[in-house]
Amino acid sequence: MLTGKCLCGGVRFEIDSALGPVIYRHCSMCRRASGSAFATNASVRADGFRIVAGRELISEYASSPSSRRRFCSLCGSPLFGSILSHPVIRRVRLGAIDSDPGARSATHIRIRSKSPWFEITDHLEHLDEAPPPAYLAPGSMKSQTQE
Repeated sequence: MLTGKCLCGGVRFEIDSALGPVIYRHCSMCRRASGSAFATNASVRADGFRIVAGRELISEYASSPSSRRRFCSLCGSPLFGSILSHPVIRRVRLGAIDSDPGARSATHIRIRSKSPWFEITDHLEHLDEAPPPAYLAPGSMKSQTQE
C-alpha cells in the first residue's frame, strides 16, 4: 500500500491498487498548476484510492470542462485529478506520495506546448497530445466499459 499527503499533512491518502505508468505532462495548465516545467502524474483506479484524513480541506478546480484538479486548501499542494470521461481513474501527483511508488517513467505528453526553457534529454517517448488509453491504470478500461 502507498500513502501520501499534502505539504502541511492535513490531507492524507492511501492507494492499494497498481499505478499506471508515470507521465510527465507539459501543457501550460499543468505547468501553472505545478509551478514547474511539467506535472508528474500516474493514474490509479478510483476504487483503489482513498482519502483517509482531511477530506474537508480538499478544494476542486475545474481546469477545463472535462478535467478536475484537487488540492489542499491550506497549503495549496496539488494532490490528484480526474477526467470526466474516465470516472474510474484518478491522476495522482507523484510528488505527494511518501515512498517509491513502484511505477516508472513512460512518456512526456503534450510536448507541443512544452516550456521553451526546458530541454527533454531522456530516452522516454514524446507525444504531442494525450497518451493512449493503455497509459491508464491497470484494468481501468475494462472496468469502465462494464459500468
